[in-house]
Amino acid sequence: MSINVIVDHLSVVVAAICLTLVFGLPCGILAYFNKTFKIVIFKITDVLQTIPSLALLGIIMIFLGGNKLTVVVGLFLYSLLPVVRNTYTGLSGIDPAVKEAAKGMGMGKLYQLIHVELPIAFPVIFTGIRIAVINQISAAVFGTFVGGGGLGTVIYRGMANMNMKLILFGTVSLMIMAVFFDTLMGFIEKRLYARTR
Repeated sequence: MSINVIVDHLSVVVAAICLTLVFGLPCGILAYFNKTFKIVIFKITDVLQTIPSLALLGIIMIFLGGNKLTVVVGLFLYSLLPVVRNTYTGLSGIDPAVKEAAKGMGMGKLYQLIHVELPIAFPVIFTGIRIAVINQISAAVFGTFVGGGGLGTVIYRGMANMNMKLILFGTVSLMIMAVFFDTLMGFIEKRLYARTR
C-alpha cells in the first residue's frame, strides 16, 4: 500500500507537470513575442494563482467529476504561472547584443529562438519548472477531496481515525518527496547557470 500511494501521488504530479510544460512554455514564448497576448496570459495566470488550490479543484470537479483528471487539471492550472513567467523573463533578459549578432548572421526568428534564445534562457525557465514541481507535490495532497488519491488520502484517513502512524507516514513521505525533488532540481539548476556564464 505504501509504495502504491507514493507512486499514485507522483503519477498525478508527473502528468500535471507535463501538461504545464506543453501549455506553459508556448504561452511564455508567445508573451515574449506579442505584448497583447502577454497582458492577457499574465492576467489569467495571476487570477489562477490567487485561487486557493482546494477551491480550484472544487470548481473543476463541477465539470469533470471527482477523479484523477480533476487533480491533474487543477495542478496544471495552479502551477502555470511560474513556467509562463520564467519563460518570458528568461527570453526577455537576453542581452540585445546577442540577438543582434544572431540577426547579423542571417538567422530567422524561429531558428534564432530555438538555437540561440531558448538555450540561453533555459536556466531561468528551469527555475520556473522547479517551482511548479514543488507546488504540485504539495498541492496534490488536496486531491483526496476530489477522488484523486495520493498521500493526501493517507493523511486524511489518519486524521479521521486519530491514527498517528498514518499521519506521520503521509506527512514525512510528502516532506521527503518535496525535499528530494527540490534538492535534485536545485543541483541541476546550479549546473545550468554555471554553464551559461
